[in-house]
Amino acid sequence: MRRARSSPEQVPTERFRAGKRLWNPEDDALLVERYPHEKTALLARETRRSLPAVFNRARKLGLEKSAAYSPDACRLRRGDNAGSASRFRPGHVPANKGLRRPGYAPGRMAETQFKPGSRSGVASRNWRPVGTIRADNEGYLRIKVREAQPGEPYGFGNPRVWPLLHRHVWEQAHGPVPAGHVLAFRNGDRRDVRLENLQLISRRELMARNTVHQLPKPLAQACQLLGALNRRIRRMTNAQEQARRSA
Repeated sequence: MRRARSSPEQVPTERFRAGKRLWNPEDDALLVERYPHEKTALLARETRRSLPAVFNRARKLGLEKSAAYSPDACRLRRGDNAGSASRFRPGHVPANKGLRRPGYAPGRMAETQFKPGSRSGVASRNWRPVGTIRADNEGYLRIKVREAQPGEPYGFGNPRVWPLLHRHVWEQAHGPVPAGHVLAFRNGDRRDVRLENLQLISRRELMARNTVHQLPKPLAQACQLLGALNRRIRRMTNAQEQARRSA
């Protein structure tokens, strides 16, 4: 026998945490009384909660379906081997075995299938032939030296397809760049990829060139103050975030 729910004026004030409605003693008593022998979906509707929420709450309360209800809850528990008449038997041969051979295309299917190497839409607009030179988002020129293989990245992120043009020019004349070395532009122009404008330097020398101490003193001081200000902002932001989480 179902227990009547309390009248609206008797329902305790609902409490929420992180946007979720908390369980109250009345709902817990309802589950203890009716969960073992009634459908969970019905209890979920009455308590205005989802099925997983009711299942999890019942598990916390140590509730399980009764033996009298279990056979009705899941046909697989009845032991009557439901659905056995419609199962495939070992050795069964599918009715369409061997029908869809390579090239199978009834009707107009062959006309609408993608052809090997075909491109359409965005792929056709973005494709460039081998030898194309384009600038990336950092201002460096890149050259397409081959087509991407199936499953291989085809954009600037694949240096085997789109290597840096100045590096490509250097390697064509002098071979691979040695480990621990980079190419620098003598005049600082990234688009001037003439071989005479390229210079092979070590990473140590590159770091010395790019250090803040090479800048004029007022500009170097401004860079140092900006770095200190950014560090201060990060510390304050992290402190506020930790305070919010611990509240």
